[in-house]
Amino acid sequence: MRVLLDECVPRQLRHDLPEFEVKTVQEAGWAGVKNGALLELAASQFDAVFTVDRGIAAAHAALLKPIAVVILSVGTTDPVRLRPHMPKVRAALQAVKPGQLVRVDA
Repeated sequence: MRVLLDECVPRQLRHDLPEFEVKTVQEAGWAGVKNGALLELAASQFDAVFTVDRGIAAAHAALLKPIAVVILSVGTTDPVRLRPHMPKVRAALQAVKPGQLVRVDA
């Protein structure tokens, strides 16, 4: 599965997703692209987006393309506080279906 790491997710967390082909927004050349446009771009190259940005849900609801989104709802971008939740994120990414939005709560 090809996963795009949103810009608000610390890059080092990609190492917590070894079973996926992970690329960051920066690596894709999409830094600064807003949620709706980002999902449009991502839909052509990725299966899922992983983010901590709860605001992406509205953009996903308006999207007509089948990209999955996994949102980790913890209220921080601190990698030390995010890392303990990565097993749940991995499980969500493994189970998510195209076009589905999944929230992973802390």
